[in-house]
Amino acid sequence: MSRRTFLSAGVVLMCMMANQSYAQGRDPSTLRVALLPDENAATLIQNAQPLKAYLENTLNKKIEIIVTTDYSSMIEAMRFGRIEVAYFGPFSYVLAKSRAPAIEPFAVGVERGAPTYNSVLIANASGDVKALANIKGKPFAFGDQASTSSHLAPRAYLLKTAQLDGEKDYKPVFLGTHDAVARAVQAGQVPAGALSKPILDSLIAKKIIDPTKIVQIGLSEPIPNYPIVMQGNLTPALKESVRGAFLNMKDKEVLKSFRVEAFVATDDKAYDVLRDTATVLKLDIGKMK
Repeated sequence: MSRRTFLSAGVVLMCMMANQSYAQGRDPSTLRVALLPDENAATLIQNAQPLKAYLENTLNKKIEIIVTTDYSSMIEAMRFGRIEVAYFGPFSYVLAKSRAPAIEPFAVGVERGAPTYNSVLIANASGDVKALANIKGKPFAFGDQASTSSHLAPRAYLLKTAQLDGEKDYKPVFLGTHDAVARAVQAGQVPAGALSKPILDSLIAKKIIDPTKIVQIGLSEPIPNYPIVMQGNLTPALKESVRGAFLNMKDKEVLKSFRVEAFVATDDKAYDVLRDTATVLKLDIGKMK
């Protein structure tokens, strides 16, 4: 056999082995689990330590908790395989799925007996925004552009309920996280804004936000809750183990870190409503960062 033939055969063999490995799926010794950066990163990582311990014990693997700098970087990390499991916001999942079609949503949190939650629109209690109509011509605070309850849902709510178009009737201000929106409204830095109601309730319970300094001016329709998503190229056995770890989760401390009572099964179709909402708002999912 000539040297060229030998090298060619070697390349073919390596490709066949790689394809076979991919077909069988990945089973890494460390699972990288990403949490949506919708609050302060240090707080999220601290609150996730019970989750880390639970998954390490249940899956018999090392768990690395990751909080990316923003929604876009989390989507890209999932797209390029830098994380195996992720806790996405509903719309950030839709964006991720558009760029990484093989990813699989498999579990969704249940709150108050339902796998849904709401976006709440709030205003500074001492300000001049007393109703939705008062938002016209003023700044309005959102979290991240890829956030469901701190951008997509309240933006659609303003358009549908008060005929307020973010392109011309008010000035959208993006502050990055839900807690940043609540703090800014409370301090009067912006007259009004929107965020996840469960997150606002949590901030009030922790006395980070004073409920006497804000007022509720709107509440969205129910939104499909945050999905747990995994890479599609994991081994079937690992997928089943990860799925079971969440669907059978009973640890109240771990569930509390997700602000849910339990996890139930879900699939991609559950999030079609968000694709429809994006269409109403004339948002091009394929071009959003």
